[in-house]
Amino acid sequence: MQVFKICVLNLLFSLSGCILAAQYNNIAIDSSVNKNPEFNKKRFYTALGIGSVIYGAGTYSLVRYWYSDYGFTKFHTFDDWGEWKHMDKIGHIYTAYNQSSVMYDGARWTGMKKSNSLIFGFTMGMLLQTTIEVLDGFSPEWGFSYADMSANVLGAGVFFAQQKLWDEQRILMKVSSGKRTYSQEPLYSANGNGISSLNQRANELFGKSFPERYLKDYNAQTYWLSFNLSSLIKDHYIPPWLNVSVGYGAQNMFGGFANSWIDQNGNKYNLNDDFDRYNQFYLTPDIDFRRIPVKSQYLKALFKALNLVKFPMPGLELNSKGKLKFHYLVF
Repeated sequence: MQVFKICVLNLLFSLSGCILAAQYNNIAIDSSVNKNPEFNKKRFYTALGIGSVIYGAGTYSLVRYWYSDYGFTKFHTFDDWGEWKHMDKIGHIYTAYNQSSVMYDGARWTGMKKSNSLIFGFTMGMLLQTTIEVLDGFSPEWGFSYADMSANVLGAGVFFAQQKLWDEQRILMKVSSGKRTYSQEPLYSANGNGISSLNQRANELFGKSFPERYLKDYNAQTYWLSFNLSSLIKDHYIPPWLNVSVGYGAQNMFGGFANSWIDQNGNKYNLNDDFDRYNQFYLTPDIDFRRIPVKSQYLKALFKALNLVKFPMPGLELNSKGKLKFHYLVF
C-alpha cells in the first residue's frame, strides 16, 4: 500500500523534526534572535548528519523489507488516478506538506534564513517523496505515477505558499485513523470453489495488527484541512487554538479500483453489486495544539507533533449517498 511506504519516511523524519523543533523553540524565545538568527555550522552539520542517516535508513528499509519482495524491473509508469477513490493521492498531499514543514523547522534550527529555509523545506519534501516514486518506477508491482508526483508538488506547495504569504501555517493538514472490524460471514467465489470473508480480505490488504491497519486501511482513514479561525478572521474574541476542520474519507473499498479480486488459488470474487464504494465529507471543530500557551519547549514540540493527527471531536458527515449524519466523535 502506497500510504504505508510514505508513512515510513514520514514517521522517521517527524520524530527527528520534533527534536529539532524543540531546540529551535529555544532560540525563538529571544525575538531579536528569531528575527535574524545566526547561522550555526555545528547545528547545520548535526541536522545534516541526522537527516542523512534517517533518509538512508528509511530508504534501505523500504528497499530491503518492501520492494525486494516483488523484485525490480525496467523503469515504467503507472496510471493510478482514481485508485482507492483518491485517498492515496490525498495521502501524498498530506505527507509532502508535513515533511516540508518538518524540514523547514530543521533548517530554521540551524539559523538558516527564512527564505532559504523555505526553499530547503520544499525541496526536501519533494526529494523524500520522489525517492519513493522512483523506487515505484522500478517495481513490477507499481510504477512511476505522474498523479502521485502532482499530489506531492501540491502538498509541498501548500506549505510553501502559506509560509511565504503569512509566515505561519493557518491551514493545517491532518489525518485520523483506527482499526475497523469487518464481517466474518462467508463469501463464495464465482465458481463456488472458494470461500472467503470481508475480514479475510481486509487481513490480506491491510494486515492484522493495529499499526498495520492504522497505516494501510483506507476505509478507516480520514484526511483533514484544519482552519485556524483567529488567524484567518482576525478576531481576538476567538480562542487562538480553535480550528474548524473539513475532512474527506471513503468506505467499502476492498480493492484499488473495484471490489473484485482473484485469490491465490485462482478463485474470483466480485462484490461490486453488494458493496457500493462511497465518499464521506466531514465538518468538525478542532484544536491547533501549537497555539496553546505553554512554557516548556519540549511540550511545544510535542504539541506540534500532535498536529499531525486530528483530535476526535463531534461532527457532521455528508456522504455521496446523500445521507447527513451526526457523530458524537469523529475519528
